[in-house]
Amino acid sequence: MPDRVFLDANIFVYAQDAGAPAKQRKSREIIAQLAASGNGIVSTQVLQEFFVAATRKLGVAPLAAKGVLKTLAVFEIVQVSPALIHEAVDCSILNQLSFWDSLILAAAASAGCGTVLSEDLNASQAILGVKIRNPFA
Repeated sequence: MPDRVFLDANIFVYAQDAGAPAKQRKSREIIAQLAASGNGIVSTQVLQEFFVAATRKLGVAPLAAKGVLKTLAVFEIVQVSPALIHEAVDCSILNQLSFWDSLILAAAASAGCGTVLSEDLNASQAILGVKIRNPFA
């Protein structure tokens, strides 16, 4: 993956999910590769979504989830700003996507990412110049 790659929260959630060993292994490989290359990008939204999903869905202890969040500082982090929110609203309207998915795409585009890795978006589409890829497909 030579280009800048935006990682959706589900990649980090699966990395903690012992109940899905194949997805856990794949997520950890992706995270390690992008951390080593410096090409991985996340946003403040991804950090928030990870914390909520890890603690509520997987039962990860809040302090353990906070520890994982600290390790994600190895990635470039896009701050969600009012301008990014406006871009996401436009993207949501124009592409008939949820606001939250549009915010992921807007953050990825703002960081110059060529790819978003996500299980939640329609793979093989390109929106805002960013290609969506499901790494588990």
